[in-house]
Amino acid sequence: TKGEFLIDHKDDAVRGTLVLENGKMMWPAPPIEIKAPPPKKEEEKKESKEVDLRAETLHSAGVATAGVAGAMALGVASPGPVFSSMVTKFGLASVAGYQTVWGVVPALHSPLMSVTNAISGLTAVGGMLCMGGGILPTGAATALASSAVLASAINIGGGFTITQRMLDMFRRPTDPPEYNHLYLIPGAAMIGGYGLGTLAGYAEMTSMTYMASALCCIGAIAGLSAQNTARMGNILGIVGVTSGIAAALGDMHATPAVYAQCVGAMAIGGGMGAALARAMKITDLPQMVAGFHSLVGFAATATSIASYMQMTDPASAMSHEAIDNVHKTSMYLGTLIGAVTLTGSATAFGKLHGLLDSAALNMSGKNLINIGLMSANVGAGALLLSTSDPATGLACLGVTTAASSILGAHMTASIGGADMPVVITLLNSYSGYALCAEGFMLGNDLLTTVGALIGSSGAILSYIMCRAMNRSLANVILGGFEELGVAKKIEGVHQETDVGQTADALATAGKVIIVPGYGLAVAGAQYTVAEMVSTLRSKGVDVKFGIHPVAGRMPGQLNVLLAEAGVPYDIVFEMDEINEDFSDTDVVLVIGANDTINSAAVEDPDCPIAGMPVLEVWNAKQVVIMKRTMGTGYAAVDNPVFYKENTAMLLGDAKTRCNELTMKVHDHYSK
Repeated sequence: TKGEFLIDHKDDAVRGTLVLENGKMMWPAPPIEIKAPPPKKEEEKKESKEVDLRAETLHSAGVATAGVAGAMALGVASPGPVFSSMVTKFGLASVAGYQTVWGVVPALHSPLMSVTNAISGLTAVGGMLCMGGGILPTGAATALASSAVLASAINIGGGFTITQRMLDMFRRPTDPPEYNHLYLIPGAAMIGGYGLGTLAGYAEMTSMTYMASALCCIGAIAGLSAQNTARMGNILGIVGVTSGIAAALGDMHATPAVYAQCVGAMAIGGGMGAALARAMKITDLPQMVAGFHSLVGFAATATSIASYMQMTDPASAMSHEAIDNVHKTSMYLGTLIGAVTLTGSATAFGKLHGLLDSAALNMSGKNLINIGLMSANVGAGALLLSTSDPATGLACLGVTTAASSILGAHMTASIGGADMPVVITLLNSYSGYALCAEGFMLGNDLLTTVGALIGSSGAILSYIMCRAMNRSLANVILGGFEELGVAKKIEGVHQETDVGQTADALATAGKVIIVPGYGLAVAGAQYTVAEMVSTLRSKGVDVKFGIHPVAGRMPGQLNVLLAEAGVPYDIVFEMDEINEDFSDTDVVLVIGANDTINSAAVEDPDCPIAGMPVLEVWNAKQVVIMKRTMGTGYAAVDNPVFYKENTAMLLGDAKTRCNELTMKVHDHYSK
């Protein structure tokens, strides 16, 4: 009040300057009590396992020998130099894809999935080369080809649109302006040069344009290695796909009516895809990617069957005997992989969108069902290679389509919702190899190169996801965690906290790490959390996010959700980057995560998730876990972190709790 001073004896600065108070000598001030630093935790000495270098080297040499033997076998089986040339391009593109994808930062794995999804829409090229009729298709083969072009165009338009949407979310207000649209100039120059060269009679213009298109597609993935080049990568992908389609148009040698049919299918499909991508919620990204994958699978299957029908059509002046086994094998693989991708992706879409139960389908004898379906596929493939009757060959492709479709749906339905990150990346890989099969079938370098690029990128992402769960790919595909033993029984009582206490802890902390899980995505609470983080940072609190590689339902999903809400990407860290920071953190707030923070993975060698890399949140001074219930996660393993002394549970709906928490943080600072 006016005329009075508040003397806070607890304030060391005020107490140190106080000499007299009400006539009483207050100087010197009592010595300031300095708390001793907490004792450093003794690092547990990890038992060093002896590594048998000879066995490791022998294994590596064995793999190399198998690779060389495979190359020699292909040399024996090769029908000619064209096939050998395409195998060479396939191998080089696979290596390029392997090296390029490893450079993509984890935060951009979702854009990587969508841009490769868009590029895999080059299945349109296969359909274009099989088109016929007039303004409309006139037969079953040309109808299949036209529908393949339409489906592929949906994929292209939707894939590039959603990629651009995601990448724009990562832009910060302080980022410099970008002029990536200028890369359309070399794209236009390439298409114009192709047109002029073709008109001038240069026979290799199509091949060279295909090569340039493939290089642009490789550049698209390479651009995702950093935030500042990611949007350039998307533009390069658009240039690559557009120039590839332009070269295919020149390679069609069709009538004006067929060209009109092709352009119409591309325009309608591209417009539909772009409209779907613009209307899509970012939280629906995983199912949208799965849906687009299914279109690629359909296009590959339709093109393979259409190509076979045309090659066996008497009007095509090509007898069935003229189709060598390489082309038959390519048609068979294109049909098989395409059908598995089609129904597998459609099933994944249903699980992710809530149309199907997300729990794993566990039919009795499920492995026998899969073996039976694979046997039917093998039998159909063997008969296709041995028969010279077109009707029998077409029936074999029909059996392959049916059996593969059931196999894809059944295997995906048998995988639980929490394993969808691996499923989506694996289906992405399948779509690439289906594109490869088209390339070998049609003798098209572009499809072979780009298919190998996408196939290897999807395979690598699948490996990264499996490694993050400490599980094998076979274990994920066959469904469920391996039973490694009985987990330790957890004894103790958990502590609960309320919103007010949590808000005070966050507001008075120096360092805070927020660990979001799939629960954040389900609740749609990213905007509220972003608002709270903005308030805390404005008051000097050091706030970071820690993301596990398999958090969410597809790689990088939570990074995109946080970017959508305006969280700067430079405060969002991957597990390997942030795990060492937990020991110096005042408060960790976990939102909707369970298995990815389960200390049993580190502490209990007998539990099903033993060895799985996790975010070691329990090393922080205080941990608050926001969760609906005390239930287990997907792995069905109790979490010891819930019962640790420095952990408090904030139970309830994540969105409601986040809203309340944000309001309480505001109230704390407004006092």
